Amino acid sequence: MRRRYSAKISCLAMVLGIFLVLAAPAMAHRVNIFAYVEGGVVYTESYFPDGKMVENGTIEVLDVSGNKLLEGKTGQDGRFSFPLPEKKEDLTIVVIASMGHKNSYLLLKSEM
Repeated sequence: MRRRYSAKISCLAMVLGIFLVLAAPAMAHRVNIFAYVEGGVVYTESYFPDGKMVENGTIEVLDVSGNKLLEGKTGQDGRFSFPLPEKKEDLTIVVIASMGHKNSYLLLKSEM
C-alpha cells in the first residue's frame, strides 16, 4: 500500500514538473496591449510580461469587419496613438512584436 502511494506521488510530481517546463515558454511568447481614449485620441501601450516595453512593434487597427483602418509602429516606450476614427464602432487593435509575439485589444464603441 505504501509503495503504491509513493509511486502515485512520484508520478504526480513528474507530471506537474513537465507541465511547468512546458508552460514557461508559452508565457515567454506573450505580449500585452492596452488601449484607451482621451480627448479624441486612442492611446495604446504594449509590453511583455517582464515589464519590458514593445519597441518598434507593429500596431494594426481593424474595424468590425476586419478591414485594416491604419497601421503604425510603437515607440521606445511601447506606445502608439492615433486620432479616433469619425465612424464610432468597435475597434480591434493588434500588436505584432518581435519573434512572433502577437495580441489584440477590443476597444468598444461605448468606451469612445
